[in-house]
Amino acid sequence: GVGPSDASPDEGVVEDLPLIDEKAVEQLTEGLISHYLPDLQRSKSALQELTQNQVVLLETLEQEIAKFKECNSIVDINALFSEAKHYHNKLVNIRNEMMLLHEKTSKLKVSGINI
Repeated sequence: GVGPSDASPDEGVVEDLPLIDEKAVEQLTEGLISHYLPDLQRSKSALQELTQNQVVLLETLEQEIAKFKECNSIVDINALFSEAKHYHNKLVNIRNEMMLLHEKTSKLKVSGINI
């Protein structure tokens, strides 16, 4: 025989569905949207503000990086100047030694010794 287990599980479901009231669906949709929309709009504006702040932060960081690069080049220039000063002092010492040697050789020539 045909028992309850032989019947299709979907049988009779279509007849059991109530008629869908489109106005009710529309009102429920509007209610759902009006419930969540303000929060979503606040989240959107908060995200936009956050994004703008990130852009400002990135620009500031780029400016700071540029300043650090400038500082490094200034340090390099300072090192170059101190090196130039060191070599200038060496040149002055060599010049003084050469003048001293010239003076000594001149005195030797005057005293009759040819070099």
